[in-house]
Amino acid sequence: MSHSSAPGSLDPFSISRTFDASRDRLWKAWTDRDCLLQWFGPRGFTMTIATFEFRPGGLLHYAVRSPDGKEMWGKFVYREIEPSNRILLINSFSDPAGGITRHPFSPTWPLEMITTSVFTEEAGKATLTLHSSPLNASPEEEQTFNAARAGMVQGWTGTFDQLAAYLALSR
Repeated sequence: MSHSSAPGSLDPFSISRTFDASRDRLWKAWTDRDCLLQWFGPRGFTMTIATFEFRPGGLLHYAVRSPDGKEMWGKFVYREIEPSNRILLINSFSDPAGGITRHPFSPTWPLEMITTSVFTEEAGKATLTLHSSPLNASPEEEQTFNAARAGMVQGWTGTFDQLAAYLALSR
């Protein structure tokens, strides 16, 4: 299958993981401030939350801190929430004041991404599927996004590993 590199025609990045938990438990882990603090981010990182307003138009403004103390800020602006089913948000890198910033290691990374999280359940196990695409990106930003798919798989796999461990401990 060929993929066009014309602006706006980029296939979204998608990743899915099934967890040994109910959809309600998975939803809570993803949408509750205290739960997010326990697992969100790469292994070994800690999360702090400056603002958490889980509602359409609300904001999650957070930092993850590496073991050596380096901080990286990000934010989610929630656009649509269908409880226990779906979240549509705009995510970006941020500064401590909440402004949108460039990716700290990739100056041509898209400033904003539109991400949909879909929650389903079958036979008592919940599946989370993420779809993410650049929003209003330049051709160069779309190229950077497309070239980073393997890294996104690696990053989300690590984050999902953290989530799986949290769900196993929080039964």
